Amino acid sequence: MAPTEASILSNFLLPPAPLPVIISLRQFTDLFPRSQQSNPQIPVLYRELQHQRAIDIDDVKRNIAAEVKRGEKQQREVIRARRRTDTASMEGLDARDMLMEAELFSSSSKEPASKPHTLETITPEMEQACADLEAELAAMEAEAAALLADVQTTIGDLSDLRYGRFNKPAGTGDELGSEALESLKRLETVCNEHGNG
Repeated sequence: MAPTEASILSNFLLPPAPLPVIISLRQFTDLFPRSQQSNPQIPVLYRELQHQRAIDIDDVKRNIAAEVKRGEKQQREVIRARRRTDTASMEGLDARDMLMEAELFSSSSKEPASKPHTLETITPEMEQACADLEAELAAMEAEAAALLADVQTTIGDLSDLRYGRFNKPAGTGDELGSEALESLKRLETVCNEHGNG
């Protein structure tokens, strides 16, 4: 039998939850300095922590129960949505989410199992699945081609940068050189002013 949502959550969130399972009073007392280990407040503190831990455990149990109820509600919504339409154009539910929910809850569903396919019913389903896969493959190939073109452009630009072949600006090459010289002269002037000041 498959584990239920409640059993999975309980097994992972609750044990070892009670404080005495995690640490005994003796171990707790040993955590204090030797001069304070005989203090009568240590057992009181331990009992308070044990009480707080019990409250937390109860909160977790309530949250697990609420989550199970929410899961059952989602399951009912998926079943209702599946009854309404067989298309993937459902409001508020993604087709993949619906299929995943249907697969997860199909064994525990109270709805009768769907009839097995016949040769007449399976052929259109398989043709549609093939068409969907081909369309998805074509989209992935187009995306891969676009990414490859981007990578090749980047490699070309980096190669131009490495070997000093830059795209010429709209004006002449002399304009770029004169702008660079003017900038360098201004930088030199500023450095000289700050160096002398």
